[in-house]
Amino acid sequence: MADVFFKAGLIEAWGRGTIKITDECKKAGLPEPEFKEEFGGFAVYFYKDIYTEDNLRKMGLNERQIKAVLYVKEKGKITNKEYQEITNVSRQMATIDLAEIVKKGVFARIGKAGKGVAYQLTKLTNK
Repeated sequence: MADVFFKAGLIEAWGRGTIKITDECKKAGLPEPEFKEEFGGFAVYFYKDIYTEDNLRKMGLNERQIKAVLYVKEKGKITNKEYQEITNVSRQMATIDLAEIVKKGVFARIGKAGKGVAYQLTKLTNK
């Protein structure tokens, strides 16, 4: 059936649509969709961005922590030192704030210890 649609010019090459969908989600600042084969069919799950300032406040994050989450949305990760720089807090306060963000399930800690530790967003999303 898909071959007929392809030859008729109604669809593009195989697999191209999923790439276009993913690219459009990225352009819109949304998380990448999830593609699954389910029950003999194909499903696409779109997620909304829950890392908005309003949602982060509702989760109990303070203004420094919100600033860090927005930073990670843009940069991909944050270190303790970067947190200190963007929020103007001590190392100890940065450690406490980052631990709270991890505890709330917003950040995942990556790396073992010391300067090798960074934080990135978890895959916490709403369908």
